[in-house]
Order: sequence, then C-alpha cells, then structure tokens
Amino acid sequence: MLKLNNLEIGGDKLTVLAGPCAIESLDVMRETAEELKKVTEKLGINYVFKSSYDKANRSSITSYRGLGMEKGLELLAKIKEEFDLPIVTDIHTPDQAAVAAEVADILQIPAFLCRQTDLLVAAAKTGKIVNIKKGQFLAPQQMKSLVKKVEDAGNNQIMLTDRGVTFGYNNLVSDFRAIPIMKEFGYPVVFDATHSVQMPGSNGDSTGGDRRFVPILANAAMASGADVLFFEIHPNPDKALCDGPNMLFLKDAEKVFAKCKAIFEIVRND
Repeated sequence: MLKLNNLEIGGDKLTVLAGPCAIESLDVMRETAEELKKVTEKLGINYVFKSSYDKANRSSITSYRGLGMEKGLELLAKIKEEFDLPIVTDIHTPDQAAVAAEVADILQIPAFLCRQTDLLVAAAKTGKIVNIKKGQFLAPQQMKSLVKKVEDAGNNQIMLTDRGVTFGYNNLVSDFRAIPIMKEFGYPVVFDATHSVQMPGSNGDSTGGDRRFVPILANAAMASGADVLFFEIHPNPDKALCDGPNMLFLKDAEKVFAKCKAIFEIVRND
C-alpha cells in the first residue's frame, strides 16, 4: 500500500486516475476535474487528476501532442491548487523527471518507454510515486526487472499498470492474468481501461479505438483484483484533440465508477 497525501493506494478503497488524454485548455481540465472530484467524493473513491503536457508517442508527426512541458505543468499546478487534487502525468526523458516532480505526485512511465533504464532511475530519484505502464510487448512477469531498476535507485513507491497486449496488427487484447501476476511483486496494480481499447494506427495516421468496451474491461479488472483504475475522460471525446475514440464521456463517469466500486468491494471482502 502506498501513501499519497491523505490517500492510501492499494488498500480497501478504490483509487481512480482520470482526466483528459493531452492537455488542451484550462477550461477542459477544470470542467473534468470539478465533475470527477464531485463524483469520486460522492462514491467514496480516491481520485488523482491525470493529463499529459506532451504525448510524445503519436501516430503522425502532425498529431496533437499537448501544450508542452512549461505551459502544461503550469496548468496542472493550477488544477492541483484549485481543486486540491494530486496529479499524475507522463514523462518521456530523464531530464523531465525532476521538473515534472515539482508539480506531479505520480510520475508515469509510458508503455513504450517502460524498459528505459535512465528514465526509470531519474523518476525514482525524485522520490515521487513511479507508475510504470507495462509495454504492449511485455509479459507481466517481465515487469519484475523494471521494478528492480526503480528499487535499486532507492525508491519503493511503485505502481504497475496493465494496458493490454499487442494482438496482431492494429489491435490489443487484455489478459487479466497479468493483474494477479504483477500483484505478486508487492505493489499496487493499475488497469488502464481506456488505452486497452485502442486500435493502434488503425486509422492510418491516427489511432482508433472502441470506447464501448471500456466499462466491460474495467469491471473485469476489478474482478481480477486490480487496486487502481486509469481512465482518460473528456467532456466531449468526439471533439477531443487526442485519443478521442477510446476516451469516456465525462457524463458517463459516475455510472462506470459506481459499478467498478461495487465489484472492487465484493472482491476485497471475499
């Protein structure tokens, strides 16, 4: 179990990491943060606000990536202060770790970068929680060596995220055995319910997805023992500048979260 401010991650209370994929504007961030804080407080769920100042892994060089590190962290700091919420955001290079850690409470290692030793070590040395997303190309057992990289750098504040496995071309599949396998390493396990429904590169110069399956996969992850859920959520995903096809509508968050919490509690009380 991890301590984050007054939150306990991996205990008897569900934790949700959620927010827009890439930072678009302060207005979108505010609307999302305000509604999700209200919903999670009503349901009794821990909430960490998520958004990325830069989404470096895009299908096309012309794809929207975010507002950049300086402006993005400035807006994340405003959300953190205004709504009294912890923050999780992605880092992509070792030099970003210490800078992002000035704002973020959790540093997230993107799936495609999960084996990058220098990045993991730099994140670890900030003393922040490090959330390592399992690459689509890795078996869950292989995450143990990545955990050791962070531990050996002096940090045992670790979370591990499953986000599906490459299944042929332009598709992912979720193997829920990954959750109990990674839990054996002794750290909270996250399930990324929105990236798991991506269809990478299926639209040629952009990534497709099918948000219909997000609630189903999230429920299955709860039944499999996941401690934390990750969702990308937007007021209007069809108008979002990044990852729209797999993001949840903000208006649907309460219904999805409530069912996930119910399953989480059944499993925890079993």
